[in-house]
Amino acid sequence: MTEHLTKNDFIEKVFNFEKNEEWKYEGDLPCIIDFYADWCAPCRMVAPILEEISEEYADIINVYKINTEKEQELASVFGIRSIPSILFVPKDGKPQMAAGALPKDNLENAIREVLGVTKPEVAA
Repeated sequence: MTEHLTKNDFIEKVFNFEKNEEWKYEGDLPCIIDFYADWCAPCRMVAPILEEISEEYADIINVYKINTEKEQELASVFGIRSIPSILFVPKDGKPQMAAGALPKDNLENAIREVLGVTKPEVAA
């Protein structure tokens, strides 16, 4: 299940940008953050794919959503210029941003390569 983050949630679960200048991930699991807006058609195309990923990778990665209209400060902290923008945050190391409505294959490649997470085997 994807979870919507406010600025306070983000500071607690992802990165406290008010306290730390250097990147320091606060989460227990790697995560994907979808920066979106309700009026954005490509964002609506990506939303069901991210829901699938959040279910398929449950307990391995967290999938968060940030509404750039409501959380303009977070959007500006990350320099979001176009949406959707998807931030891949590994447990250790620097996050990487991808812009645009990516197909599921591309998202899963980034999950493997950036987050270092492989898709769990589905029990038959």
